[in-house]
Amino acid sequence: MSGDVFDAELDVRKLACPLPILRAKKSLSALTAGQVLKVVATDRGSPRDFADFCSKTGNELLYSTEESGEFIFLIRRR
Repeated sequence: MSGDVFDAELDVRKLACPLPILRAKKSLSALTAGQVLKVVATDRGSPRDFADFCSKTGNELLYSTEESGEFIFLIRRR
């Protein structure tokens, strides 16, 4: 599913918490409702962080996976 359509991509590799979440929040605010942001992160805590972020903000975590030490998320803006 990681090849699915997305409207914007955010590379937060090599950034540690809370920077990936803060940058994702800023990127999502630039999108309109229903658009999808792809995030690529390397922070080991990012799967939990992004799940928490989405549940608290009402954005939808469509997809989450790990590939070769990188975490890929697709988030639909609420």
